[in-house]
Amino acid sequence: MEYVKKFFAMIKSWLQRFWVWFKPHWQTFRKHQKHIWKKYHVTKILVLAVLTLVLVMSMYLFYLAKSTNVSGLKVGLEQSTTIYDKDGDEAGQLNKNGGGTFVSLENISPAVVDALVSTEDRRFYEHRGYDVKGIMRAAVRKVVRRNNSGGGGSTITQQLAKNAFLTQDQTLTRKARELFLAIEIEKEYSKDEIIEMYLNKSYYGSGVWGIQDASKKYFGKNASELTTDEAAVLVGALKGPSIYNPIDYMDNAVNRRNTVLSVMVDNNKLDNDTAQNLMSGPIELYDAYTPDEDTYRYPYYFDAVIAEAVKKTGYTDADISNGGYKIYTSLDQLYQQGMDHAFSDSSLFPPDASDGEIVEGASVAVNPKTGGVMGIVGGRGEYTYRGWNRATDSYLSPGSTMKPLAVYTPALEAGYKPDDMLKDEKLDYYDVQNYSRTFSGESSMTDSLIYSLNAPAVWLLNEIGIDRGFKKVEQFGVKLDEKDRYHGLALGGLTKGARPIDMASAYTVFANEGVRQDTHFITKIEDPNGVIIYENQKPKGKRVTTPEVAEEMTSMLQGVYSSGTGANAQPYGYQIAGKTGTTENINTDGMSKDQWMIGYTPDVVVSTWIGFDKSGPDHFLPGNDSSYISNVFREEMQSILAASPNTPFSVNDVTQTGEYEEEEETPSQNWKNPLSDVGDKASDVGDKIKDGASTVGDGIKKGADKTMDAMKGFWHKVTR
Repeated sequence: MEYVKKFFAMIKSWLQRFWVWFKPHWQTFRKHQKHIWKKYHVTKILVLAVLTLVLVMSMYLFYLAKSTNVSGLKVGLEQSTTIYDKDGDEAGQLNKNGGGTFVSLENISPAVVDALVSTEDRRFYEHRGYDVKGIMRAAVRKVVRRNNSGGGGSTITQQLAKNAFLTQDQTLTRKARELFLAIEIEKEYSKDEIIEMYLNKSYYGSGVWGIQDASKKYFGKNASELTTDEAAVLVGALKGPSIYNPIDYMDNAVNRRNTVLSVMVDNNKLDNDTAQNLMSGPIELYDAYTPDEDTYRYPYYFDAVIAEAVKKTGYTDADISNGGYKIYTSLDQLYQQGMDHAFSDSSLFPPDASDGEIVEGASVAVNPKTGGVMGIVGGRGEYTYRGWNRATDSYLSPGSTMKPLAVYTPALEAGYKPDDMLKDEKLDYYDVQNYSRTFSGESSMTDSLIYSLNAPAVWLLNEIGIDRGFKKVEQFGVKLDEKDRYHGLALGGLTKGARPIDMASAYTVFANEGVRQDTHFITKIEDPNGVIIYENQKPKGKRVTTPEVAEEMTSMLQGVYSSGTGANAQPYGYQIAGKTGTTENINTDGMSKDQWMIGYTPDVVVSTWIGFDKSGPDHFLPGNDSSYISNVFREEMQSILAASPNTPFSVNDVTQTGEYEEEEETPSQNWKNPLSDVGDKASDVGDKIKDGASTVGDGIKKGADKTMDAMKGFWHKVTR
């Protein structure tokens, strides 16, 4: 203890000596500072800077308020945002977050208005959107409490602005925007219209929005029939729907109701005796609310529509869902229903894992002419609103579905033919095995493709040049990593993987005469007044290969489903082209990790995947023969093709004719743009020049490639 006292005494003595030394220097500095401050008018400069900042911020907030579509607010609340399919028919509505039944003010009990004004904004009919006294009171509370809690200061108009256009964040910026928007709302609407919109827009707890649905939910009656004490209950719930609704928190609701009744007495809207009598009575509940569950009819598709609308317009999720917009899409309801039916049939899928984890799946159907998504399924099991969509969010190992993109298309462009013989043997530069674990010495390009042989694909990629294959895959719209520039690219050995929607977009090239279409869901969005705010009616495609190469690929890819690896998935009575893909589970010998099937006709491209979200020793697909995904895919395609135009292929199945053969074409089909031919020939010449350079480069890098390939050679064990 004595030692501690001596230590602190020493510190104190040292500080005193330091201050004696430092004090003259500090005084000199302060004197000099005051001189500079006075000489350069620093105080005036700071005041001017603050005022300038306030002016700039005010101008910015004014601009934001003016650019907000305040005039469409009421129409948007009266109408639900509606989704239309490719034919312009209504497919459903987006009312997941605030789409309550709208009722006019004349159909709302006057007691509700009296309770609301008394509780939330006594000077509502006097101010112009903001209450200076209320703002001052809120500011004082903020200083005292030193935080943003407690609210206060917000008028009914400001709360409407917040609910309709802003987030619930308690920040000064949001409060400032709320103020400017309230001013604009007051300019546009009468007081009665503002009250009407506020009561219809607000959340009352228990999953109900709007005064009408809240009345049905809690009291089994229309909003026009609410009594004074019932009105007090609903208005009281607005302060905190999660803790003041009478279904979940009856005691809280009773106390809050009594508070509202007391405030109504203070505001001369209710006499004290009546209030006391109402306070002594219980809250009688009766639930007669029946939500319309069918409006959000196609959950994964509608989720994707909202996401795309938010991205394209800059509006929020709530803006889109509750703004009364008309959103026109590429949806084909019959396609979507067929896909939903297939994914809801558990008998088509492998059994759950030993730990109860279900086999997941995803599928997307795309119009190859436009890129419009006509149907989508993002998963199995329990659906979560705006949750994970595996068709658009999951990057998965594509396996052998990559072979047509990385190997066979660029090979045809380089001059190879479908009947050319490829080497099917052990390679000294890359360790690769066929699924059968045998080699035949050589195999035609067609057989190598339709039977998904690995060794010929790797050999051919090496012959045409890895760089050529790498660049071609990127032209197909699949994003690659630099680490993917190796022989395993032929087998789908990607660092990151590809999404089902990416693979569907890539295969539109073969179904659309060599032109790839970016996928999209929305074709047009109209606001409640009919003004088009976004349009994508004529999407532009990107040429990836020539029509001739696309036809050659289609001729071969038909063989995949007529006699190759996809034969078990061929829909009865229909002809399709495409590719299968399987990756092996490295933790369990002979079992699958991912199973893919991509199939197309001139009318539709369907990309389907099944597997576990996380692969592992206990998470695998039984067998390695694509039997389960064949069932799912065949079921999907049977429904989709039954509803499609069934446009015939322009080329025959090469395995059925013995050689590549075009069907007889009409004069309009025979016509080709001369400029397109010139461009294609120029592209071929350029590719040949690049081939020469690539060959030289490959020779130089051969030693380095061997090292890299040795490290990555294990990929053959997990793909076919």
